[in-house]
Amino acid sequence: MSTLQENYARAYSNRAGFGRRPALVMVDFAQAYFDPDCVLFGGDGCRDALASALRVREAAHAAGVPVILTEVTYQKGLGGVDGGRFFEKALPLKSFMEGESTAAFAEGLTPRADELIVSKQYPSAFFGTSLASTLTAAGHDSVILTGLTTSGCVRASCVDSMSHGFRTVVVAEACGDRHKDPHEANLFDMNAKYADVVSEADILRYLASLSDKAAAE
Repeated sequence: MSTLQENYARAYSNRAGFGRRPALVMVDFAQAYFDPDCVLFGGDGCRDALASALRVREAAHAAGVPVILTEVTYQKGLGGVDGGRFFEKALPLKSFMEGESTAAFAEGLTPRADELIVSKQYPSAFFGTSLASTLTAAGHDSVILTGLTTSGCVRASCVDSMSHGFRTVVVAEACGDRHKDPHEANLFDMNAKYADVVSEADILRYLASLSDKAAAE
């Protein structure tokens, strides 16, 4: 009789591989996760993820890979009606109300003029946004995901990215959660069913190969 680990390996060891024209999506690196006074404060798990994601971002720009930043935002004065049942259920979403300091991008992540910002009200970067259409129109076949939190908006974005037909890669060190258990469990599950979970070193090598290829053409 096989062990559970062997069973999983037999069922879910397939790799989809990298695409030819990727885009980097940085999900919800908001100040809320870095402010100790905020209920969403994520500590080292989020700080380490941001540091990794910033290195991936620089490599993406060097390779000519577009970078998309997502933000969660709710219109002030509406009481969260634009967040529907999500806002109703998840009370910490008040941290993303328009004008709140916790809704701003984290320190160290200042959007560049050539980076697209996608505003969203729900977990996935794709749900209710133009992201899928934008990527398809620009000819992108794959998505590289980084962001916060692994068990929430990263996972939701991963499932939707795959469902929209994009090869999806999740960078393990560039995603974070306040607790390592949901972080690791969701990386495991995304790698099993929806995406290839890779290391920062792996994605940096891949992006460098794209840069070398572009230089040779």
